[in-house]
Amino acid sequence: MEKVSVFIVDSQVIYRAGVSQALSEQEGLEVLGEADNTEEVVSLVEAFSPNVVLLDVNVPPVFGFDLALRIRHRSPLVSIIAMVPDTEEEELRFQAIKSGVAACVPKRVSPEELSKTIKKVHRKEDPIVEDIVSKPKLASLIRRHFESLALMGADMVGISASLSPRELEVLTLVADGKPNKQIGHSLNISEQTIKNHLTSILRKLNANDRTHAVVLAMRYGLIPMGSNN
Repeated sequence: MEKVSVFIVDSQVIYRAGVSQALSEQEGLEVLGEADNTEEVVSLVEAFSPNVVLLDVNVPPVFGFDLALRIRHRSPLVSIIAMVPDTEEEELRFQAIKSGVAACVPKRVSPEELSKTIKKVHRKEDPIVEDIVSKPKLASLIRRHFESLALMGADMVGISASLSPRELEVLTLVADGKPNKQIGHSLNISEQTIKNHLTSILRKLNANDRTHAVVLAMRYGLIPMGSNN
């Protein structure tokens, strides 16, 4: 079985070494390398081409999330997990969403839980989407953000290109945190068809990725925002 490759980015050498050792003991994972939070990380990630990057965003957060944006720009196929303080601070998660991060985990996470999150992210489940629908304060931050953009006249999506009923079904299941395989099973269609629908959804919404598409769809009332509360 092919292993999920991981690259660790953190300002603390001892912490990096500890995470690397812990993950190397988890089945199905492979640590390709590690580095400090510096500008050269963007080039290192591009060179190593891991499946997942664990990124410390506390150095300070503005720089950490800027690194996430740069990594995604240079290596769009790499998924990023933000390592955040042991807090439920919604602003951090909001910044993570804007940076295209797939998940946020506390730095005191257990090796087993971190391994589960890495594998979820590799399967493109985007756990951070679950945060949007389960945390009212976070949903409110996103709503206010898009409202302010609208007041400034920002054209966020091409609303004229509406989603089909099937595309709405797919996007709703994405918002529920379902991977492509499970979505296909639920709708009784192939995984390739799901990928085709997602490509169409991203194009119509002018979205960068699945998470961005969910946020935009919630903003424009295509799917419920924070409906699980």
